[in-house]
Amino acid sequence: MSAPAENAAAPKRPADPMRFAGYAALFDKRDAGRDTIRPGAFARTLSERGATRRGPLPLYWQHNPDQRIGWIEHASEDGKGLRVIASIDNPQGGAAAALRAGSVTGLSFGYRARGFLRDQNGRDLTDIDLFEVSLVTHPMQHEARVHMIA
Repeated sequence: MSAPAENAAAPKRPADPMRFAGYAALFDKRDAGRDTIRPGAFARTLSERGATRRGPLPLYWQHNPDQRIGWIEHASEDGKGLRVIASIDNPQGGAAAALRAGSVTGLSFGYRARGFLRDQNGRDLTDIDLFEVSLVTHPMQHEARVHMIA
């Protein structure tokens, strides 16, 4: 009797996505562009996304819309900022490898400011339309980072 074949004909299953959690924005901390995001700034856009069931926000590599690397599974405001849980579609790809190695851990977001106050120090953002979240090398808010990888 010969040994059974080692799944030679079995189709390859796509790998499970890599998941992570982190903060895409932090409240009450001025960023490199002199913007300060105030608590509640994302409330309207998150509520509208949920009410209209527009689907998940895209996760981009370095804000490049031609390089969608995954999806934001959950986004919500807490006492610290905009916390996200995301998945990277290709856990063997370059973005996942850079995240695992710790060479890219920054988070950022694409937006339009709908409500803000401007003074000599910059803008206080009070109402933001959120379009995307990105895994980035250098976030505008230095502490906006991935804090857990699963």
